[in-house]
Amino acid sequence: MGARVTRAIRNFNIENRAEREISKPKPSAAPRHPSTKGLREQMSCNPEVKGEIARKDDRLLSLLKEVYVESTDPVSSLRVKTTETQQESKEFRLPKGHHFDMLNIKNIPKGKISIVEALTLLNNHKLHPETWTAEKIAQEYHLELKDVNSLLKYFVTFEVKIFPPEDKKAIQSK
Repeated sequence: MGARVTRAIRNFNIENRAEREISKPKPSAAPRHPSTKGLREQMSCNPEVKGEIARKDDRLLSLLKEVYVESTDPVSSLRVKTTETQQESKEFRLPKGHHFDMLNIKNIPKGKISIVEALTLLNNHKLHPETWTAEKIAQEYHLELKDVNSLLKYFVTFEVKIFPPEDKKAIQSK
């Protein structure tokens, strides 16, 4: 039912609308630059110029086919830096802890830690901050000190807090 209504609205007065669009004046071409006026006059007067422009020169084509360009890009300092960082990440270390037997992690790139290691070091620092300092963690896990300081500052492990009930009617845990 809806299709019939939309079709009727779409086709309403379609002949008059089409005639109106067709009778509109066509847009004119953009004006040409004044410097090309002389060129247009020459082309209209001399039709051989038009043919000369369209003609292919076999001698120039054969010379163009013989051209062989060999180029090499200059070595940029950006590429050198990226290759150095890739070489640093190729150094691996063995994972710490006993959790990695299940995860099949054989080695970890230096300067990186796994999720389990991150949670472990955060928990160790929370429980024993005087023993697990940022310097010791950086040395233990082969990390940079500024990264460890940021990790300890901005990330915390989950902490469950149980608030005591305020009213006496709450069920006491045994």
